[in-house]
Amino acid sequence: VQLQASGGGLVQAGGSLRVSCIASGYRFSHYDMGWFRQAPGKEREFVAAITLDGGSRYYADSVKGRFTISRDNAKNTVYLQMNSLEPEDTAVYYCAVFTGGRYYDRSNYVGWGQGTLVTVSS
Repeated sequence: VQLQASGGGLVQAGGSLRVSCIASGYRFSHYDMGWFRQAPGKEREFVAAITLDGGSRYYADSVKGRFTISRDNAKNTVYLQMNSLEPEDTAVYYCAVFTGGRYYDRSNYVGWGQGTLVTVSS
């Protein structure tokens, strides 16, 4: 499993950004996917998850209504559209492959990759 996240950067509060994650080395369309984030000095936390066909999506309360997870199985890519960004959203964002269990539990994911840094200035 290889996951390469990209699209991070510096954005002002209230702005938008879309991060992407390209998957390889496994049957992407056969697995649910998730996004997590890790801020400096904090634990990695669940952000969003999407089922293998994109039919269902799940979000952390902190991003609900602002972030949208999506996927394109033809491109082996999962996206996270982030709107109305806040300084508290500053973190390294990681995608991962869901292996079963509860979506918010990071121990149920594999493949993490290097992540992409999102910095939101106030």
